[in-house]
Amino acid sequence: MLRAIKTEAGYRAALKRIDRLMDAESGTPAGHELEVLAILVEKYEREVFPMAPPSPIDAIRFRMEQKGYTQADLGRLLNSRSRASEIMSGSIKRLSIAAIRGLHDEWHIPADILIRDAA
Repeated sequence: MLRAIKTEAGYRAALKRIDRLMDAESGTPAGHELEVLAILVEKYEREVFPMAPPSPIDAIRFRMEQKGYTQADLGRLLNSRSRASEIMSGSIKRLSIAAIRGLHDEWHIPADILIRDAA
């Protein structure tokens, strides 16, 4: 019987059951059980192991790595090589509104991450 996962032991048991059901076909009773267990495990993990959002600098570095952008690309976006250098070195506390807009509009970095303090 499936029920909410509320303890570490329940979590471990659910993970073991998921391992056994990994080859279950979609649409079968085992496939339905696997789907529900995955949802329950995800909910437990979100509650017990919350992830803090990245800092603005980490988000910028991640996007640069994803897209193959360089510090020069960041400088062109911001119209300032020195500002790009300050951002990449982590020597700033907050991004300007213009930088936030550019990074959000051009590089599609979520604005809610960019408006946070860098430190």
